[in-house]
Amino acid sequence: MAHFLIIAASSAIGQATTALLKEAGHSVFTAARDDKKITPDAFLDATDFDAVDAVFHQAGSVDGVVNCSGSLLLKSAHLTSKEQYQMVIDASLTTAFATVRAAGKHMTHGGSVVLISSAAAMEGLANHEAIAAAKAGIIGLTLSAAASYAGQNLRINAVAPGLTQTPLTAGLTSNETSRKFSEAMHALGRLGTAEDIARAIVFLLDPCNSWITGQTLAVDGGLSRVRPKMKL
Repeated sequence: MAHFLIIAASSAIGQATTALLKEAGHSVFTAARDDKKITPDAFLDATDFDAVDAVFHQAGSVDGVVNCSGSLLLKSAHLTSKEQYQMVIDASLTTAFATVRAAGKHMTHGGSVVLISSAAAMEGLANHEAIAAAKAGIIGLTLSAAASYAGQNLRINAVAPGLTQTPLTAGLTSNETSRKFSEAMHALGRLGTAEDIARAIVFLLDPCNSWITGQTLAVDGGLSRVRPKMKL
């Protein structure tokens, strides 16, 4: 049995990951900003480096950590305010950096760090400039940190989802026209679920997969790589 830390555990993907890990018999320490969706083991502003450090102390010796923090902003660059841009960067990239920073300090015995990127970082999608910048930064962070911490057997990987049906994306997925358009962009013809993403996270966290590092795994129904035949 392994012990894992889930940051932003109240998110749909965080909850699904927690459930899968517990079903497998692992112990999980959860951290979230508030208790509106779950009752976390610790409250955490994941943009605060010192607070993330403190949560690692609270969690004890962990075999893996996943940062599920993120946000969604669909605007072209010229319509995005500095405040909106900074919010997106903080929610995704700053929290990811804080997680890697704390893992490098506390997980000296090795283990697995999983970050959340996006298919938008690998495929040019209109009106995704801020989120694409943040999520592309996570891919770069994953590569560099994997190199930095390989010597202490600390693996750093990322998962890059396509459009996933969660409360965060409800504005897109609850509208039938928008949902059908989005489904058509994915080669497999459907949107993702939180469980689809959680299964990939659990795979990368699993100590059995200890020869994988520096990778970004696209879990996106083919969005970032595959162009299916058009239906006439």
